[in-house]
Amino acid sequence: MSRPVVVLGASNVSRGLARLVAALQTRSPQPIELFVAAGHGRSYGANSRVWLRRLPSILWCGLWRALDRDATAAGTGTDRRPYALITDVGNDLLYGFSVEQVADWVREAARRLAAREATIALTRLPLASLDGVGGIRYRLLRTLYVPGCTLAIDELKDAASRLDAALVEIAAEFNATLIDQPGDWYGLDAIHLQRACLDRLWQRACDAWELPAATARPKPRYRDWAALGGRAAEVRMLAGRMRYTRQPVIERDRLRVSMY
Repeated sequence: MSRPVVVLGASNVSRGLARLVAALQTRSPQPIELFVAAGHGRSYGANSRVWLRRLPSILWCGLWRALDRDATAAGTGTDRRPYALITDVGNDLLYGFSVEQVADWVREAARRLAAREATIALTRLPLASLDGVGGIRYRLLRTLYVPGCTLAIDELKDAASRLDAALVEIAAEFNATLIDQPGDWYGLDAIHLQRACLDRLWQRACDAWELPAATARPKPRYRDWAALGGRAAEVRMLAGRMRYTRQPVIERDRLRVSMY
């Protein structure tokens, strides 16, 4: 019997999805059923747009219905309590939402997972990475990634610090394991994990879920890179047209991946 793994996030999840699959395959004694809500610029509570692509919010995407369908299909008497990771929290600050609003959205995601008896891990914000960003670098990064953002660097750092404190409270409320993210995990832009450090994040998540130690070093396979990189979320808008992708996008022995 497979065990659901739920991962909520944004660009770091999308960039590291094949590495996550590899980590799970080396540590999970059960088949993997991975449910992912991610994507570059993804918001927890609002529709988001990056270039010509729009995605629904994490809270309003089809992942939650899919989890309930999966639980119903498994039937009663089976241990289908999910493992869950909430990460990449912070995009919504750049979109102009208040700390209180973003915290409420994350709290609602945690509440839904807890209602499904999930074992939850929650990453803190990369405050050490943000602390090293000066005004000139910030203005360049803001222009490249979020040109509509009006926050000054000091305002962003203050908001991030307060949101991080709220995440600590949310973790305590829902008995979630907090995962710290050292500043040296991050690259020049201070918000994207270095690719090698994505492996460290996934290993810490697996530790939080109390999965057995790895028997081999995780090595993403090319077919996983290609398959995951070429698949899309269940619902998205591309160049003004609504697009639908049948889920799961990967279904083979001991691995199912669904993207929302």
